[in-house]
Amino acid sequence: MDQTAWWASGSFWRKTAIWVTGASLVALIFLSIDSLVKISAGSQRVPAYTVVNQRVDYVLNEERHVQQPKIGAEQPLFGRKLDAEQAEALVRHGKLTVQAKNCMDCHTLLGNGAYYAPDLTKAWLDPAWGSAAEREKAMVEFLLDPTDNARNTLGRRMPNLHLTEDEAKSVTGFLKWMAAIDTNGFPYNFTPMKQEN
Repeated sequence: MDQTAWWASGSFWRKTAIWVTGASLVALIFLSIDSLVKISAGSQRVPAYTVVNQRVDYVLNEERHVQQPKIGAEQPLFGRKLDAEQAEALVRHGKLTVQAKNCMDCHTLLGNGAYYAPDLTKAWLDPAWGSAAEREKAMVEFLLDPTDNARNTLGRRMPNLHLTEDEAKSVTGFLKWMAAIDTNGFPYNFTPMKQEN
């Protein structure tokens, strides 16, 4: 009489599947909670929204061999210091505007999106804006009318999304906050604009 080995029986594999699924679920819950803590605004690598009130620069971290954000002295966005609630509202409005206008159909943000247009992860520090002193004004003007203010040599032009000035300023705030996120050097080979000390 043939008897199936214990390790080949259906009941053994059913029990094993239940235990593995349960353990995987526990691990997934733990990792999800851990990730949410680490990617929330105000964590070690993701600054609080009030970073829009400070100078953001990029420096090479010799130990990690990547460019990382350096948060500097006070440098309020549009010359107006925002409290925590106002800064969060500005960045959130900018993020929602970026989502509503489907910017990721052409651009990349934090590694997500398309590669037709420039990566926006560090757009705040892009040397194409000219000088740091003119950057805020140039960004808002570009966002209000990108067809007449093309900033690339590839011949690609961003369509006019008919943003309001408030939306353009909010997107600029979102881009400044996003540039302050430590992305482990992503995007690589990015050369930030030179800023006066």
